[in-house]
Amino acid sequence: MSVVTIYVTASTLDEAKNIARTIVGERLVACANILGHVSSVFHWDGAVQEETEVAMILKTRRDLVRAVTERIKEIHSYDCPCITAHDVVDGHGEFLSWILAETV
Repeated sequence: MSVVTIYVTASTLDEAKNIARTIVGERLVACANILGHVSSVFHWDGAVQEETEVAMILKTRRDLVRAVTERIKEIHSYDCPCITAHDVVDGHGEFLSWILAETV
């Protein structure tokens, strides 16, 4: 079983905390790091937009990516939230084992 990190942005710190608490509580992810505010520049509704968002990094198993994505989409305020998964190719073995043990 392989480990992934999932990068997610949220509209506010409160929304990020709600997402994190929900998916950690449901054991879809082992851990959620809320990194803080980031400036995002993007094209939306025919114009270049600039917003302050809150970035998160989630740790989970590769086989849970679809479930994590669907759950976040259910509770996220955005129409099209940023949710991207990234394979962990190596790392501290005990930590990676902990991620596997803490997710269901």
